[in-house]
Amino acid sequence: MNRFVAAERALRTAAPHQLLDAVRLVLTEQYTVDSVELFMVDYGLKVLQPVSVLPHTLEPVSVHDSPAGRAFGAQEAFIESFSEGMVRVHLPVTVRGDRLGVLSVTLPGGEHARSCLSELTDIAQVLGHEVVVAERDTDLYLVARRKDRLTLAAEMQWQLLPGRSCACPEYEVGAQLEPAYAIFGDNFDWSQTADRLILYVSNGMGEGMEASLLTNLAVNALRNARRAGVDLADQAALADQAVHAHYRGRCYLSSLMLDFDLTSGQVHVVDAGSPQMFRLRNGEVERVTFEAQLPLGMFEETDYVAQEFQVEPGDRLVFVSDGVYGVSGPGGESYGGSALNRAILSTRLLPAAEVPRAVLRELTGHRGQAAEPTDDALVVCLDWRGRGL
Repeated sequence: MNRFVAAERALRTAAPHQLLDAVRLVLTEQYTVDSVELFMVDYGLKVLQPVSVLPHTLEPVSVHDSPAGRAFGAQEAFIESFSEGMVRVHLPVTVRGDRLGVLSVTLPGGEHARSCLSELTDIAQVLGHEVVVAERDTDLYLVARRKDRLTLAAEMQWQLLPGRSCACPEYEVGAQLEPAYAIFGDNFDWSQTADRLILYVSNGMGEGMEASLLTNLAVNALRNARRAGVDLADQAALADQAVHAHYRGRCYLSSLMLDFDLTSGQVHVVDAGSPQMFRLRNGEVERVTFEAQLPLGMFEETDYVAQEFQVEPGDRLVFVSDGVYGVSGPGGESYGGSALNRAILSTRLLPAAEVPRAVLRELTGHRGQAAEPTDDALVVCLDWRGRGL
């Protein structure tokens, strides 16, 4: 049997909690591998956490300044000299652009490592797909992702999200929420069909559990309407009715909703509240504004109207919640002004999946290290390539 097929079969037939054991066994037998470790990136995108039976036998490694972190950031295999005659190969574990972690493999160097590299890279991708499927039936990989305990509100929010990044021929999108272990009301969601991409960027009012419950209701109402096949304006109207029916106007959710035509680049937009959108085109950053409409659930039976704008290949769209653009520095300057423009420009060479983390790092510097955030913060970055007519 082909050794790659053997590895793939071992992963597909392993119990959900035994994926690492399965890949470790088959790589040892088929690829003369000495050791195999799987690391999952934590919710804060700061460290790579080892997947192992508690208590953990390995220490987390930094995303920023470690060989495994280099493979994670570049999304390419990185070969590290390990010991005499041996190398350690760090392989990104990614599913359709969603960066899950790194598979680190120690094996003989030289020609053996070079001959195995392509297949090991593919095995890491198969492992990623199996981890995503296995998470339906085991908490092992979700537990491995956290370096601290999540609040209950944050637990609910992370379970609601589609992923943290996605890559397709027409676009790449990445997103991040902070504080990662104590978020409550901010949310993003996306879904693609053969011809369209729908993206929601939302900000629920309130704090803690109440904000998380509101966002869960609103996002699931939007998904329910979207899956019923109604257009963007009606999705907003149906979600508005659902939120108002429950809260009677006491609580509401702000949302920027976009429906992209993957071929033409035409976008229908419903701006129902506070999230803002910035466009980087030809080296210039500008805020793109739309006609503001009422947040979802503020009043009964609100009618929404979709507006239109056009994206062009090469455009980068950056979406931020009020916990980003509304933050003031020690001198009173709002981050939503020139500071955010500078951050978008300074990160223009980074891939979309890396931009949200970098912008939020700039936000921390703008706020001041000593200042505690008073609101959760959301950044979504979309790089548009389009499909071509």
